[in-house]
Formats: sequence, C-alpha cells, structure tokens
Amino acid sequence: MEIFAKGSNMARLADYLIIVGYDHEKAGSGEGCGRIIQRFPEADWEGTAFPQGLEMFCQPTGWRLSRERRQPTFFTVVLTDIDSNRHYCSCLTFFEAEVNLQGSKAADTDGDDEEEEDGNGLIHPAEVFAPKSLIMVSRLDFTEIFRGCLGLIYTVYIDSLSFPLETLVANLLTCLVPQSGGSQKLFSLGAGDRQLIQTPLNDNLPVTGKSVALLFQQLGIQNVLSLFCAVLTEHKVLFHSSSYQRLGEASRALESLMFPLKYSYPYIPILPSRLLEVLSSPTPFIIGVHSVFQDEIQELLDVIIADLDGGTIKIPECIHLSHLPEPLLHQTQTALSMVLHPDLGVADNAFPPPRAASSNLKLLDKEVRAVFLRLFAQLFQGYRSCLQLIRIHAEPVIHFHKTAFLGQRGLIESDLLTKVLEGMAFAGFVSERGPPYRACDLFDELVAFDVERFKEEEENPAKLQKHIREIAELLYKNENPNPHMAFQKVPQPSEGSHLRVHVVPFPLLDEERVAGLLKEGLAKHHGTPTTTRTQRRCVVPAGPPVVSIQGRPGTVFNSARRLEVVRSCISFIFDNKTLETEKTLPAALRALKGRAARQCLVEELQQHVQQNRSILDHQQFDHIVRMMNCALQDCSSSEEYTIAAALLPLSAVFYRKLAPGVNQFAYTCVQDHPIWANQQFWEATFYSEVQNQIRSLYLNTPEEMTEITAGPKGRGPSPPAPPSDSERTAMDLGAEQLRAWPCLGKEQQQDLVNGEESTVFSQAIHHASLMVYLLVPLDGSKSKLLRPPPTADWESGSNSIVTNRQVARDPITINQLKAL
Repeated sequence: MEIFAKGSNMARLADYLIIVGYDHEKAGSGEGCGRIIQRFPEADWEGTAFPQGLEMFCQPTGWRLSRERRQPTFFTVVLTDIDSNRHYCSCLTFFEAEVNLQGSKAADTDGDDEEEEDGNGLIHPAEVFAPKSLIMVSRLDFTEIFRGCLGLIYTVYIDSLSFPLETLVANLLTCLVPQSGGSQKLFSLGAGDRQLIQTPLNDNLPVTGKSVALLFQQLGIQNVLSLFCAVLTEHKVLFHSSSYQRLGEASRALESLMFPLKYSYPYIPILPSRLLEVLSSPTPFIIGVHSVFQDEIQELLDVIIADLDGGTIKIPECIHLSHLPEPLLHQTQTALSMVLHPDLGVADNAFPPPRAASSNLKLLDKEVRAVFLRLFAQLFQGYRSCLQLIRIHAEPVIHFHKTAFLGQRGLIESDLLTKVLEGMAFAGFVSERGPPYRACDLFDELVAFDVERFKEEEENPAKLQKHIREIAELLYKNENPNPHMAFQKVPQPSEGSHLRVHVVPFPLLDEERVAGLLKEGLAKHHGTPTTTRTQRRCVVPAGPPVVSIQGRPGTVFNSARRLEVVRSCISFIFDNKTLETEKTLPAALRALKGRAARQCLVEELQQHVQQNRSILDHQQFDHIVRMMNCALQDCSSSEEYTIAAALLPLSAVFYRKLAPGVNQFAYTCVQDHPIWANQQFWEATFYSEVQNQIRSLYLNTPEEMTEITAGPKGRGPSPPAPPSDSERTAMDLGAEQLRAWPCLGKEQQQDLVNGEESTVFSQAIHHASLMVYLLVPLDGSKSKLLRPPPTADWESGSNSIVTNRQVARDPITINQLKAL
C-alpha cells in the first residue's frame, strides 16, 4: 500500500530501514564485504525502489575488522536515482566484538597485526570487532532527525532498554511528516522519546543550517569563490577530508551557493572506494572522498581538488578557470569580507570599539548566502525581458535570447557568464522560472529590484549591510519559522557503553511482527484524510529592463544630426530626387556605422512598406540595396541580430521588374553576408517572430475566452488599471492565459492549443522560405554556407556591380523550392 500521495503535503519519514553487517563468508577472498542482514519492509514501496549498493556506501573506505573498540559514527549519504530523485541514506555504524576461534590472522583488520604466541607456538584466540550499520533511507532531508531516530534504536539495543525494537522500526516506517509549509510535527517512536520536525516555509530555498559558514571557515573567501566559479562553469570539483560529515556539509554548501540555479550533474558527497573510477568520468561532478585516498586522487589532471582539513585547493594547470565579471567580483569580495570579518574595518583605529560578540553561526551562514543571492540578482538582472514565449498551452515553452542579454548587459566578452548561459543549470532555470504565472520566492523579489537601489547600496556600506541582514533574516526564518521550539527529548546511550566487554550482538528482529505492526500503522493512516499542498501562484514581476552592468549606454553615432541625414536620404530616394540623393548618400552610409542610425533605416523602410511603395525603379532599388548592405556589414552578435532580423522581411518585400513576369527582390543582392549562415541568428529571429504572433493571437482572442478574476476580494489595495493592448507584452498575456486555463472547458482549451500550433507551424514554413532566399545560392556551383566573408566595402563601393551580376529570380522558382 502506498501512503505517499502525489500532491500530498505529507510524506513518509523513512522509506526503508536496513541492517548491514560484515560478510565473513566473503572475507577470505581479499577485501572485506558487507551484506544486508535484514531490511524493512521486505517488499519495495510502490514508486520508491529499494536503493542498490548500500553495502558499499555505509563503509566508504571498505569493510575492515578492527582490534579496537570504536565510537559509533554517523553520516548521511546522498544517492540519486534514474529519475534524478535524491534519497538520503543516514548510516549509524557501531562495532560488535567477535572471537576468531580459528586463531588465524584476519586479513582485513586495522591496527597491530602481531599476535601473541605461547611457548608451544600456538596462537591465542584474538578478539576483533566487526562493523555493523543501521541505515535509514528517506526522500526527505532531515539529517538531525535521522540521527536521533537511529541513535534511539542503538540506545535501546546497547543499554538493553525495555522497549521492543520491532515497535520502534514499525513506528519509524509508518510515521508521516509534512514536507514544507513551515509546520511542526511532534512524534515519538515509542521509547520515551519526544522528537520535533520543523519544515521550511518554502521548499524551493535550500536548507543549509551552518554548512555554508563552515565551508568559508575551512577554505577562506578566495578558495570558495574559485570553487563557486568552477561549478558554475561545469568543472569537476572533488573534496577530501578525514570526516564524512564534513564532506557532506561541504558538498551541500557549495551546491546551495548556486541557488537559484540547480546542479544537474553527478552529486556524490561521499564516494566509496569501489567506485573511485567515477573520478575519471568526462562529466562534471561534485564528489567527496575520504582522505585515505589522497594519493590516488593526486593523479587526476582535470579535477579541482579541495582539502577541507588543510584549507587549500589545487587547480591543475590545464584548467582555465573563469571568474566573475567586474565590478561584481570586487563587490562580492567586499561584501563577504564585511560579513565574515566585521572587525576588519576598525582594526586600525586608535581607539577601536569593544569587540562584538561572535554572531550565531547559523545566522552567519544566512548572511553569506544573502551575498550570493544578491550576486545572482545583479548577474541576471533584466533576464525576463529576454525571455521569448513560444507556446503557452498546454505547457509553456520559453526560449532565452542569450545574445540579446549579453549584448544589452555589456557582457559579450564575459567568459563566465557566457558559459553559465550555455550550461544545463541555466536551461533548467529558464524552464522552471520562465513561466510568467507561477509560485514566486525570494530570488524573484530580489531580481525585480530597481538597479539604482543596488548601486546606492554598493556605495553605502551601511545600507549594504542592512540589506544583507534583511535577506539573511528571511532565509533564517524560512528554516526556522517557529522561534519557540517545542521541548525535545531523545534518550542517549550511557557514557562508555561502546567499551563494554560483554555486549550481545545486535539481535535479529522478528520480521513477521514488524510486518504486522507495519500493516496496522498503514491501515490507521489510510483512514485519515491527507492534506494537499497547494502552491500560491502569482504573476511573476517583470523587473527593470536590461541595462549595461557598467551603467553606460553602449551606443555611439546616435546624434540627432546623423539620424536626420538617414531619414532625408531615404525620403529623397523614394521621392525620386536624384540630385539630393547623390549628395546625402555618402553621409548616410557613414552614419549607418552607428546602431541608432541602422535602427532608423529599418523604421523608415517599414513606413514605406506600409504605404505600398515596395516596387522600385532601378535607381531606387540600387540605393536601397546599397544601404541595406552597409547596415548588414556591421551587424554582429553584440547587436543581438536585431537589425538583420528587421531587414530580413524587408529584403523579401522590396523588388524591381526586370522583364514581364520577372521580378528581382532585394534579398538576391544581400546574400553575401555571413550573418545568414549563423544558426543562432535564425533561431532568435524565429522565436521572436513566433512570440509576436502568439501575442497578436491572444490580443485578438474574444474576451470571454480569457476573462479571469483579479484575485481574492477584500485583500490589499485595488489592482491597477489594466494596460492598453499596445502596452501588454507576450508575458502579460501568457500570465493571463495560464491563470485562466483551469477555468476553461476542454473544447476551449483544445481550440487554444490548436491556434498556437497553427501559428508556430506557419512561422516555421515562413522562415524556411526566408532561409531558402538567403542561403540557397543563385549560382548552383557555389555554397553560401561555405563562402568566406566578402571583402567588399559597401560604404564606398558601388552596389550596381553586385546587383547586375545577380540572376533574376522568378517567384515561381521560390514556390518550387518551398515544396521541396
């Protein structure tokens, strides 16, 4: 029976409990092995398969006997299944005394292998200790709760408390707890314990405890920033330490610093010895290994290695590590120094203030995370204005215009941001956060902040510190929403209990009794109603438009005089004023080196198209084509291809008649530009036009198809007046549609889906035709895709030579090519 309902806010605290011990039967084959002694429940849960390989992960350095009585240990292993779901496997390991009756040397023992012999050369029986592990598998991440539950089972065993272990196991496997929402859950396993689970308010935000602060204490600001840039740019990162707990905390901390991005490559905080070959895989990863393998990992040439115990990192010479762009790098370093070293600013004062009390490590952890949240909000500022909405129904399909974002931010040459935008983590970011109507979190609020506010805070340390603390308090409250925690009580083993000489081995549990108790618990929960978690969705704030990170406009040649020259020249051309055209054309061509002038050219030509003046005489045609070529000559990725995209449809509109039934279009004279062979240009142009058509589709949709309610009444101020049609963006319309979708009938939903499909397919056919126009050479012996960039100077050279050598193309030929 499955009690983990889809969409329910309640989940099992533990999926499986496993007892793993030393396998004496395979001990003679060399390296020691573990074997599963018992598992509960014996059958797999529906939808949650039993994880394989737990015997390796609970003893990562290998199964070995010991000659010393060791303290029980606890750590958590993270396993990822084929569906990318994580399973948290907490392991409590203790040692049981065993007697080697054969008197032979144990091959897999730690410590001194010498054995005492008597005068007859006989070997006395030697006492050794074998490891045994209690493993709790869960899809929830409550490490300290798992420590308490396993510790309670061990305490009942080692101190021989009068509580049946079978009852504890059954209660553990049938305990239901909330997943999120900030609620508390008090529960007991039935051994005099009282335990409390505190869920986060928002499960989208990482829960870090104090792991981030510990990582900075262990490695320092510069080293952690290097690791941060490494995981952002998809490099391999390997931690090593003598503590499994440190490995897990460091991996968790580094991954959480990436928020709002999510790490999508192998994530193995604790890697067992038998899987060390994984370190040679070609994919990026975050992995942790024990320091006993330090010699083996030194041979890795493409892995960044961080020594948590020594506080150092090693970056191989073959790795070029990209860094944050300025001024963000300097600002981040300054903010981290202010948070982690608050006394640095007054260290040189003649009369320094009294030393402040050290801050709470968990609160310090949140202040460090607040610095990185601000960093991502500044790095991705304005990203929503570069989202292109391709489909709304039935599921949103959104494309991110990377070139436009980099160009408008002035970060075309930023190696790090370019790699981030091309990585898998950012693709997931767009897919998850792109929809305009969804549940929002703290990052959505930060990235919508006004740019000037960030600048003011960077110039005023007091304001910056105040904002960091405000964000930190929100992060802290997310993990600790209830300041008054209920009293908890978890019995601990008596002091020195692991050193006792006469301790019986961990008993075999009565499987039938556990199964019966488990069945009773499931039946009890099956009759109780489950609460369904509903996410509060809202319209995602668009935030400010994209601006340059340096705060300076990147355009030149934008004086009004140059724009007026371009307008006058085009006006003279269409008015057939030959003399005035010849006088102004050279100046207009020089002005087209500026982006504003090229944009002006596009706007003027579009106005004449609307006036049905697309058919030109020979002289007009030559002048217009020459200006188009001059504008296309300077198009590059830094301009986001906007000019070329705007000239593309115009080149298929303006034409001249060469003979009866034979027309020559402008695209036949602008084929020689390399931009037409750029795949990114065609993708961006297609997506942009699809978004425009989707917007037009819903602007013309009858009101009864999209009418929605404004929200709950009587809460907050009245909503602002809706924007006019000209002001409503595709994202605005998309939010309205997603909000109204559940209220529509199936027929209406299908009509909307069909309308969008028709729009996308029509644009695909249209752009296929445009690609044929620009990419298929008129001379069949040549290929435009392989032709090197032309050396012609469109500003000074005459366009008539290029025009006259082109072969006129009949529109019928284009239709035939479309059919092919």
